[in-house]
Amino acid sequence: MKKIIFIFCILFCVPSFAHDCLTYKIEPDISLSEPEYKKTVNFSVENMPAHHGLVEANITTKYDVVLNMYETTNGFCVVLSKINAVFGFDNFNVLVDKQHETNNCAYNAVLHHEEKHIEVYLNIIKDFKDDIKDSLFTAADSVMPIFIEKESDIELAFEELNQEFMAHPDLLLIAQKVYAAQEIRNKQIDREENNHELNSCYN
Repeated sequence: MKKIIFIFCILFCVPSFAHDCLTYKIEPDISLSEPEYKKTVNFSVENMPAHHGLVEANITTKYDVVLNMYETTNGFCVVLSKINAVFGFDNFNVLVDKQHETNNCAYNAVLHHEEKHIEVYLNIIKDFKDDIKDSLFTAADSVMPIFIEKESDIELAFEELNQEFMAHPDLLLIAQKVYAAQEIRNKQIDREENNHELNSCYN
């Protein structure tokens, strides 16, 4: 709490200095990459009457905020200059109904089907790459430079700029869009396949 109050004191007690920092505003650079992912396969604890298999996946996001600091007559101007972002799905936990035996026809059919769902998760990030970068740019570009009196206050400036960036609604919105798109595509795969490969194991 003291840090937040101290930052606000800097911003509002020296408005002329803060205004001068606007001259240092630049368009932020956005670097976007996907996380390394891994896949694990486990049997379900309980029977899965509705689904013979399931993929559990979550979006992971990591944003490294890069700042530039410029010395002025009365202090320093701190500017958000770049975002190094990692955005995507990193861990896939495949659950197979415990009624199936390892490496039998049904087990392999379930795994093959779940691999298609994993492809959906990976491809959705590629398809949304431009939208993700646009959202990151909008959020980063909305963060204005701030003034600090001492170079040692850089950590306080980082906290302020980082919080402002992370609070931007576009970051939440793009994650929601990705989740919605993958849900639609995954349901489409289930409808189209309708356990065809699995059913062929019993015919």
